[in-house]
Amino acid sequence: MEIDDLRALSDEDLATELYETHRELMNLRFRAATMQLANVNEIKKAKKRIARINTVARERELARAGV
Repeated sequence: MEIDDLRALSDEDLATELYETHRELMNLRFRAATMQLANVNEIKKAKKRIARINTVARERELARAGV
């Protein structure tokens, strides 16, 4: 997902996406540890997606606080 797609999501959808991405990252790490992951770049992509979601959540938090 691009950052614009994430900004279009509601707060609940954003939290759901964050949870699902954390679960995906955990599964990717397990697959990498057991040598079942063919493309290890998927781990990097999941981490970046988590960072983007956290960025959008923080932007919204700051906007609500009026900063």
